[in-house]
Amino acid sequence: MTHRSRADGAGGGARAGAAETPHNRPLVLPPRLPPRRYRPAQPNIPNDRAVRERLRDQARGLVQQAKLVPPLALDELYQQAEQVCRALEIDRVYRDYAAIIVNNEVWRDTLARIPYERRLLLLPQCLRSASACGAEIDEYGLVCAGCGRCAIHQLQSEAERLGYAVLVAEGAAVVTKLIESGQIEAIVGVSCMSVLEKCFPHMEARAVPALAIPLLQDGCADTTVDLDWVRDAIHLTSTDRTYRLDLDALRRCVRDWFVPEVLNSVAGAPEGETEAIARDWLTLAGKRWRPYLAVCACLSLQEDLGEPSTVTLSAADDLKKLAIAVECFHKASLIHDDIEDGDEKRYGQPALHSDHGVPVALNVGDFLLGEGYRLIGELEVAAQTKVAMLHIAAHGHLTLSRGQGAELCWARHPAPLSPLEVLDMFRQKTAPAFEVALRLGACYGGADAGVHDVLTRYSEALGIAYQIRDDLEDFAGAGDSHDLRDLRPSVVLAIAHKRAVAGDEARLTTALWRGTCDYTKVAAEIEQLLREHEVLETAESLLEAYTAQATRALHPLQSATLKGLLRRVLGRIFGDKQIRGYCREFEARNAGSRTAGPDPAA
Repeated sequence: MTHRSRADGAGGGARAGAAETPHNRPLVLPPRLPPRRYRPAQPNIPNDRAVRERLRDQARGLVQQAKLVPPLALDELYQQAEQVCRALEIDRVYRDYAAIIVNNEVWRDTLARIPYERRLLLLPQCLRSASACGAEIDEYGLVCAGCGRCAIHQLQSEAERLGYAVLVAEGAAVVTKLIESGQIEAIVGVSCMSVLEKCFPHMEARAVPALAIPLLQDGCADTTVDLDWVRDAIHLTSTDRTYRLDLDALRRCVRDWFVPEVLNSVAGAPEGETEAIARDWLTLAGKRWRPYLAVCACLSLQEDLGEPSTVTLSAADDLKKLAIAVECFHKASLIHDDIEDGDEKRYGQPALHSDHGVPVALNVGDFLLGEGYRLIGELEVAAQTKVAMLHIAAHGHLTLSRGQGAELCWARHPAPLSPLEVLDMFRQKTAPAFEVALRLGACYGGADAGVHDVLTRYSEALGIAYQIRDDLEDFAGAGDSHDLRDLRPSVVLAIAHKRAVAGDEARLTTALWRGTCDYTKVAAEIEQLLREHEVLETAESLLEAYTAQATRALHPLQSATLKGLLRRVLGRIFGDKQIRGYCREFEARNAGSRTAGPDPAA
């Protein structure tokens, strides 16, 4: 890859370093978002999110390959939808849903070229919270009170900030009237399948560009939707040079770099047993989110500069070095973490120290740290850019060590922690790895100080959200460890302790925090306490709040390409969530009796 970027200038290193902010500033909780409780999709919509994703990818590929031009007649749309279903070997019952997705892909490029201020965002009233909504409903639809208790306010604020007209209304008649008026040029809409089917003839007749995100249930009650799909559609713009990029294919490409042949060709063949063990550890299973993020940041900025990055990605040895360096740092931290925490498993198999002993494992971890710095030192970038990158990596290691040190010192004299104290540990322990990955990629791609500042804030929210999800997965038995059993700071236990009633409940949670009782013997009591106080729901709400904060952190970015890519990355990492809403009229309004505003996060 030809490295031609702003970071090659005289101020590149200074700009990158100056953007750093103290990681010990007070942590402020984001507004708590409404809970997203799981509901199965209706029978003619795939219930599995992964199937819906594959269906959308298949539709996108079909549209590009067949060079389909909008508008498509209904019979042609059904033909293409059936082709998609056959290709994926899924039931024909999903044909109508597939037809909506195919139609979205046919119109995507056209809508992307239409300015935000000439688009309408149409939302259904059934996304509001019936138990707390203070909004009024007039002849045009719902007038959001901005209380923050449902997805409507989030989506409306996001769209209006971009320049959209927004309408929260129900039914095909409203859409038909708007289309016939000729006052709009494009629609991004959320609705149930039945309404979308009724609207289609009118939109086809007038060739109105539209993206429709189907609600996963009909019935106007307790509806859910793929929220990141909605946000993706709202932000769609032709100035984002990667909005057609296949993120899953990009991630697979990055993962393919961590096989022995590629590692040997880029970093050199292992010399000696220590390096061989380190290289084997590097090839082990892992989600590779951090090197993937580094590549995403770099490619986005290179695209803005006109670099042919996506074409030459497979041959970009310098970028491979950077991605491998990021993974070296991460894998080293895992080795040290497992030793310090006494974890015997990693990736479902023995941890490195379990196989080779603590001294060898410590040395391999140290070697990987050095290997990461060596690879950065070999990058073909300007000297000041290289200095800035080394500074970013070193700063991240210092922050991570402080966070890990705080936990280790706590473990010597364990005592109850508040949710805020646990989240602050997450900020120092987990967020730095994401920040280092993103900022190294951005530095290589030519980012200025403003971009680095945004990435720091984005990484903080992303890292905290990621660790909250890990806590929830550990508690559900989906991880290699269990924080409540293994006596580690846990946001689940922190919330439970905060809500515990004085007496037996408080004594139980305090004993768990202090390690004076065996979790396996009180697991049933703890699970009952968690249910009664809705602890897991609160933790999930915190997860949603921090993913939303990560999205908000991207607002100042001037690069639509970087903003779009990082927003979609959030969807890939946390995209298995759905939002909950309601669609029922109040018998009595309570707007005057409630103070508007979001709930506290915990």
